[in-house]
Amino acid sequence: MSSSSEKTGPASAPVTAPRPPRLVALAALCGLEALALLGAGGYLLVMGLLGRPDSPRQAEAGGLTVIVLGLLPLLAVRGLLLRRSWSRGPAMIIQIMALPVAWTLLQSSGARIPFGIALAVVAVAGLVLLLHPTTTAALGIAPGARTPADD
Repeated sequence: MSSSSEKTGPASAPVTAPRPPRLVALAALCGLEALALLGAGGYLLVMGLLGRPDSPRQAEAGGLTVIVLGLLPLLAVRGLLLRRSWSRGPAMIIQIMALPVAWTLLQSSGARIPFGIALAVVAVAGLVLLLHPTTTAALGIAPGARTPADD
């Protein structure tokens, strides 16, 4: 028998280590953000279609824009759970974009302040999890690593 036929059994199946809890928590935060964006976009779209906004076209376009924006964290969730290094980019974009929105909500008055606090906590927690060495190692991103394209 050749050595290649000996490795075709169940022992040759790739062994995958469990996902680090920080990576799972980051994927959950991105999923939560995706649900919030999709819900808000759906609300804006429905209100633009069925409600009486000042500018129906603007409400509908805003709703569609927020729905499309909600797909970005879903893409990040899929990549994070599959441990793809590219998923760090979309996840980081969403966290950074959430910070000015949280700041704006915190500067307003009334019921928007708690939403601003919650969004700021989620965005900062997401950034901390994204930049944690355990997460970068799980995604295969090593500090100072060079690729052949760098040469």
